[in-house]
Amino acid sequence: MKNSFNWFNPLSGESDEQLMSRIGAGSDAAFEELYQRYARRLQGFFFRQLGGDEEAAADATHDAFVRLYEARDRYVEGRRVDTWLFTIAYNLCRNRYRTNAYAADYLAMLDAEPVSTEDIEIEMDRETLRQALANVLDNLPPPLRLLFSLRYEEELTVPQIAFVLDIPQGTVKSRLHKTMQIIRQELSQFKV
Repeated sequence: MKNSFNWFNPLSGESDEQLMSRIGAGSDAAFEELYQRYARRLQGFFFRQLGGDEEAAADATHDAFVRLYEARDRYVEGRRVDTWLFTIAYNLCRNRYRTNAYAADYLAMLDAEPVSTEDIEIEMDRETLRQALANVLDNLPPPLRLLFSLRYEEELTVPQIAFVLDIPQGTVKSRLHKTMQIIRQELSQFKV
């Protein structure tokens, strides 16, 4: 009796870029493999950026992959697929942020403030700190939560974030610094 379940996926060893080339040529299997690699990560990203709304995160994940598929013929060979996918994700979030007028005003205020260097060390029980940090992140304005997520959760570099957000690297650094100042201030009660 032949086993119909294939334990080996020949596409699993291919790079994201190779998969995009196959997707561009019409391979549904390559698209499914890329989806399997990034859907969960992307949905977590959207969940954090869209205020913890699971349904909105699932919808946005679907929309991101639809956009990637629709733009498959515009993929530039050699371009990092994860950066391109997070650019799509950012643009979806940005469309939602545009409806919140305060976001632009808040960013303008942040950019106008001088950056100071402050080094705060926090020592406490990891679980308590994790929960306190989660609460602070939930209360950050969406654009700052997005920056934090791209840098520290998705581990994109400053140049990659600048590309995704289409802003100068200096602005990314300044806003990340300001985000960390807010986090440090909110968590200052845990300082030893």
